[in-house]
Amino acid sequence: MPASSSLSTALPAGACDCHIHVYDPAYPLAATATFTPPPASVADYRSKVQQPLGLSRAVVVQPTGYGFDNRCTLAALAQLGSGARGVAVVDASASEEALTQLHAAGIRGVRFMMLPGGVLPWEQLEPVAARIAPLGWHINLQIDGAGFPLHLERLARLPVPLVVDHNGKFLEPIPPWAPEFRALRALLDRGRCWVKLSAPYETSRVGPASYSDVGALASALARGHPERCLWASNWPHPNRAPPPRDRDLLDLLRNWAPDTAAFHRILVDNPQQLYGF
Repeated sequence: MPASSSLSTALPAGACDCHIHVYDPAYPLAATATFTPPPASVADYRSKVQQPLGLSRAVVVQPTGYGFDNRCTLAALAQLGSGARGVAVVDASASEEALTQLHAAGIRGVRFMMLPGGVLPWEQLEPVAARIAPLGWHINLQIDGAGFPLHLERLARLPVPLVVDHNGKFLEPIPPWAPEFRALRALLDRGRCWVKLSAPYETSRVGPASYSDVGALASALARGHPERCLWASNWPHPNRAPPPRDRDLLDLLRNWAPDTAAFHRILVDNPQQLYGF
């Protein structure tokens, strides 16, 4: 069960939510969009999540529904100000001027979604990584975690940091001793990979409140690799009805990382290092 909600009311200064999406009907969805999202504005996020939970930093991740059109994400960064960074979608043909402008706007990574709705193929991985390396950006990757053994060496050779979404996003939950999970941990051990402890509801077969099958993986990551972990709400929880309570998701982190120093590291120190706050 999640810890008492009172535990999440006094977060350390600089606590960061490392994966949110913003949706605005003013921006048309791409032809590759797999669903129509409800509006989810910066004002909504601030009033419903950031302020009530005591978070002060956020990372806006380009939704798959907008494809290569980063305008909504960039508008969100402008509204959130210096306490925000972003992850965009660009391919290797992006000009130096375009990349420089994105960096000035707060972009610090490129999203590769290798599940339905993604628009960047595997063939773009190394070319994009080479283009963004001089900027100090990272690759933000979401795959079915079952593929980590297959892609382990390729991902380890990237010239940029790698950030893995949603506890590894094992579409079929596996035990912590499974070889696929060990492959993810091997990436973390190499010191250039990070993993988001987030969205256990997307892959759990057990369900709330503890999502114990995915929670076992998140706990193993938080306790074994606290210096490589980030936390994220995944607000507004696309395609999830009813959506989980964000406070409950944050309280889960207290269970996964009960050590005070690790909790601070995951919420503050690690995102500060990775995103350059």
